[in-house]
Amino acid sequence: MRRALTLLSTLLLATTLWAAPGVAGLAHAQNPIQADGQNPMGARPTADSVNEEFLFKQAPKISGRISIPDGKAANLIQPQGREYQMFREGWLPWIGALAILGMLGALAVFFLWRGRIITEHSQESGRKILRFNAFERFTHWMTAVCFIILSLSGLNYIFGKRLLMPLIGPDAFGALAQWAKYSHVYLAWPFMFGVVMMFVVWIRDNIPNRIDWEWIKAGGGIIGHKHPHAGRFNAGQKGVFWMVASFGAAMGVTGLMMLFPFALVDINGMQIMQVIHSLIGIVFIAGILAHIYIGTLGMKGAYDAMGSGKVDLAWARAHHDLWVEKEQARTASGPQLGGRPAPAE
Repeated sequence: MRRALTLLSTLLLATTLWAAPGVAGLAHAQNPIQADGQNPMGARPTADSVNEEFLFKQAPKISGRISIPDGKAANLIQPQGREYQMFREGWLPWIGALAILGMLGALAVFFLWRGRIITEHSQESGRKILRFNAFERFTHWMTAVCFIILSLSGLNYIFGKRLLMPLIGPDAFGALAQWAKYSHVYLAWPFMFGVVMMFVVWIRDNIPNRIDWEWIKAGGGIIGHKHPHAGRFNAGQKGVFWMVASFGAAMGVTGLMMLFPFALVDINGMQIMQVIHSLIGIVFIAGILAHIYIGTLGMKGAYDAMGSGKVDLAWARAHHDLWVEKEQARTASGPQLGGRPAPAE
């Protein structure tokens, strides 16, 4: 019995020693990496592999091969997208906050320094003059309401997840953001139409002239208490008009590019459109805040022009004396076919 166990052990040991070189060779064949990091063929798989940075240096984007008609799906990675993400998540919120909060702060300081620009009750005539007719007021308020909603929905795009979502929660914020998106898409059309209509209706009264330069040099009646001469629109109002016309056109063009993506530009162009749209939108909002201030809190009687359309005759003479003279001279000679609205009373 003992001789049989000894013989069996000897056979097992011999079999193990005979098979060991084959197993080692198989393992080496599966992983032929030597101590110096190279395989027997001299290759270094890890070091010689093409990394992401190398690919970015070779081409502006990394593309693959696809079998579907949409060629954009072949773009696997686009480095420019990282630059846009850095702008969108890093720079844009700071630019927006500085511009808008800076404008609000500047208006607050100005109000504390200058106070409200008023017309003394003793100077009011009690007579009214029609400054804007019903169509002009409708065009203005339609465009203004659309602009306010577009601005709020656009600011939600920039600040919503930072300011609103922590307060109302992700579910409520998701619903709000969805409706903000709908409002931004659909109200863009009446806004663009309103900008075009305002341009057509008011362009002839907003051509710059030498009176505007005199108005600017005199501080527009804002610095000091003397009201310089002005026509139907002074230099400040003309500046707002051209801001609305130019910024409105730029916002419309870039917005249409995003409403119909990849119709005229590629992915890089889409990102550029978003950058332009957002930057102009921020400056636009800041400028309109100043316009709202001067038309409400900043100047007594200014809101009546777009509220009822009629302003006190003394107010009109103080701020738009050349326009009042022209209107009174025009109506004194009788009705004018195709003319602007005649002064009331």
